[in-house]
This record gives sequence, structure tokens and C-alpha cells, in this order.
Amino acid sequence: MKVVPFEERAVVELEEQEMKEVGGIIIPDSVKEKPQYGKIYAVGNGPEISKMLQVGDKVLFKKYAGTEFELDGRKIIILAKEDILAKLTE
Repeated sequence: MKVVPFEERAVVELEEQEMKEVGGIIIPDSVKEKPQYGKIYAVGNGPEISKMLQVGDKVLFKKYAGTEFELDGRKIIILAKEDILAKLTE
């Protein structure tokens, strides 16, 4: 299945966070922080977002933004342009 975002939106594949251990205790998924970064999976055809981002770019976004779902076993989030804070570069 393919996801095509409308206008000024982007589809982001969430980056998996490393499993954390505190004093030998593994922190369960239910209390882990929600990821705030990921890789662009698709970009809408809006005039601004299509100039700013390309598939494969890594981005940082607002903590509680977007709509999350699973696609082919991957965690995906659809974000509005306003929710994307920065592009991460090497």
C-alpha cells in the first residue's frame, strides 16, 4: 500500500528508539517517550513543503503532533508542515 499526503503534509517513518535499561530494569514500551524524529516517506504537493523536504530526509517534529498508524509493519505518522520543526543533517 502507498500513502500519498495531501498539500502541505508529509508522511514520516518513525525511527525506533533504543531499548533503555535503568539499573538492570528494562523500561517497558508503555512508558517510553514518544519518538520525535523520523525519515520522510512521502511529501505532499503543496508549494512550500515540496521545496523544503525530500523523501529520505530526517526530520524533528513536535512531540504530540500528527496521526500515527502502522503500514507494512512500520510505524508511520502523517504531519502537517507546521508540526515539522527542523531537518536533521550530518
